[in-house]
Amino acid sequence: MDGEMKTKRLCSGDRIGGVVFTDGGDGGDGRWKDLNPEILALIFIRIPADQLIRDIPFVCKAWLATVAGPYCWTEIDVEQWCRRCNSSDRIDTAVRKLVRRSKGTFRRLSAYKLGNAGFSFVANCGRCLKVLQIPMSDVTDKMVEKHAESLAKVTVLDISYCLKITCKGLEALGKHCKSLIHLRRNLPPPEWEHASEIEASKADNGEAMVIADTMHGLCHLELGYGRFSDSGLDAILTKCKALKHLDIQGCWSVKLESDLENKCEQLKVFKSPWDDDYDDELSSDNDGDGEEFFSSDSD
Repeated sequence: MDGEMKTKRLCSGDRIGGVVFTDGGDGGDGRWKDLNPEILALIFIRIPADQLIRDIPFVCKAWLATVAGPYCWTEIDVEQWCRRCNSSDRIDTAVRKLVRRSKGTFRRLSAYKLGNAGFSFVANCGRCLKVLQIPMSDVTDKMVEKHAESLAKVTVLDISYCLKITCKGLEALGKHCKSLIHLRRNLPPPEWEHASEIEASKADNGEAMVIADTMHGLCHLELGYGRFSDSGLDAILTKCKALKHLDIQGCWSVKLESDLENKCEQLKVFKSPWDDDYDDELSSDNDGDGEEFFSSDSD
């Protein structure tokens, strides 16, 4: 940034992203400016990422330096902005910028509609990454197979509604992500008028078998509207012995016959195919918002 930075005075009681800044009774904002970056970051991380980029840097040079540095980006949560943006290219660009700012220290990424380019960059830079939440992303099996080895430390993974990831990508994740304990792999619900027509003969146990064969350490598993049947469920219950939480709402091909219902009831938390409190994340889609930071290729 050339020339003198344009600042805006922070007044006592000003609110940014739900955080209220007060002057501590001295009538000025000097105390805020004097805080070190680590302390400032603990405050700033409570502000949504798009507001953090848009508002905070223009208060003073110290705040600009804090937002431009890694301390604010150990956890990168841009999912709500992604839902408003709804453009994979812009989302990939924004995610790459924030990952660069973290200097490879980010431990969590929560995004939406991430593309192959963004996923590749995240995997290559994610040496500390433990939580990866990318529902409804356009990432493909080929990209997952190429980079799954780089995600070995991931413990929480959300690939719900990622329809370009199939058994192949899931198997690569299972083979390399040996720290994985929490998997969300919910699928879009079928048209309600056709749900009752889904028969066991149309079931597909491929993904369930991959999970059973490669993800033995899972404690929490969500497979809403999965296409598997009793045999796929039985394989998961038999091989994933650490499992405590299982959500199979909307899995209409599951009948819970024989001793399956009893096995499921032994779990700490079990949501059956017929539970009706399923949280449809697809309803949050929205257009809008175009902050320059999230649409430009420059840092």
